[in-house]
Amino acid sequence: MPEQSPFDLAEGDPFGPHTLPYGVFSTADAPALRRLGVRYGRHVLDLGALPDALPGVVPAPHAALLTAATLNPLLAAGRPVWQQVHAAVRTALTDPAHRTAVAPLLRPLDGLTLHLPFEVADYVDFYSSEHHATNVGRIFRPDGAALPPNWKHLPIGYHGRAGTVVVSGTPVVRPHGQRKTPADAAPLFGPSTRLDIEAEVGFVVGTPSALHAPVGLAAFRDHVFGVCLVNDWSARDIQAWEYVPLGPFLGKSFATSVSAWITPLDAFDAARTAPPTRDVPALPYLDDTAAEPGGLDLRIEVRLNGEVISRPPFAAMYWTAAQQLAHMTVNGASLRTGDLYASGTVSGPEPDQLGCLLELTQGKGPYLQDDDEITLTAWAPGPDGARIGLGEVTGRVLPAREFPASDPA
Repeated sequence: MPEQSPFDLAEGDPFGPHTLPYGVFSTADAPALRRLGVRYGRHVLDLGALPDALPGVVPAPHAALLTAATLNPLLAAGRPVWQQVHAAVRTALTDPAHRTAVAPLLRPLDGLTLHLPFEVADYVDFYSSEHHATNVGRIFRPDGAALPPNWKHLPIGYHGRAGTVVVSGTPVVRPHGQRKTPADAAPLFGPSTRLDIEAEVGFVVGTPSALHAPVGLAAFRDHVFGVCLVNDWSARDIQAWEYVPLGPFLGKSFATSVSAWITPLDAFDAARTAPPTRDVPALPYLDDTAAEPGGLDLRIEVRLNGEVISRPPFAAMYWTAAQQLAHMTVNGASLRTGDLYASGTVSGPEPDQLGCLLELTQGKGPYLQDDDEITLTAWAPGPDGARIGLGEVTGRVLPAREFPASDPA
């Protein structure tokens, strides 16, 4: 039986010509050399080699961007360049006249090592699912209001640690920290016993902005390059003790896993949808009633050790990515190329649509055990019945590391 051509994709493959996500890879014969690639089915197109293989298909001024070891130079080039490069890649992969030249540039995905696709500048995590925020509020404040008083007036968020954003497949070591239950006379120190996940969607900033120049809703597409899946790991016991009166710190900063593939924002045009009906009017800078639909119909699946435990719907998110970007910069904060911001835990109204173990177990556990593996996948409807894929995010929990005898125990 003849070997199947890399151009012949399986029916319904979510990484077809309408998706074409970007990543960074290396090969076994040159592990130190990182190259830009675009995923096509179960193969990866070597972008750096494309201009020489197909002279003129990639505009000459942009060819150098494709030989970088990270996506950041391409991200910084701006939306017109993103569109031109993406159009060139699609032409290279779909025009039969180019198959002979392009075929040697397609490498089997299974033989590659994937890396963090961009250098993360800043990281912001939001709290934008009304279902999640309400569920968590009821768990933590059973006798009080589920939502804080500001929740429907602004997208609540906090700044995380860019240095602990890791690519899918990177193991997650159980963190140490302080924890205290109401029954404890004093805080204890040790490994987290309530390690959790947060199924989220991330947005990668390409074009920077000037300091003191807010980015309005209409400029969202000019600044955001693409979309990825995010698992923002959470140590609930550490977080519960430290987050009053401020926000998450050590309970969240030990690891944030992201996909190895960044899907261009424009690939989700067919998945745009109106956000849920809001019962509190937004202030003008957040008012999107006259804007293009800001929601995205992404269908997420969460697996624990191979078993599906939840299917959170991103279309149910109260605050959109455009509103998050507008709020993040309304005080004059600037954007930098490589900024990453995440949606916050995605949860829906049904019991099988909850995006973290805290909600799935009503705060009672069990939480993650050592050697547990979590995998997030997602897809969105594309044009003509196609599916738009988001690269998976996988992480396995490793035991906490021993502290030296001189350190607290």
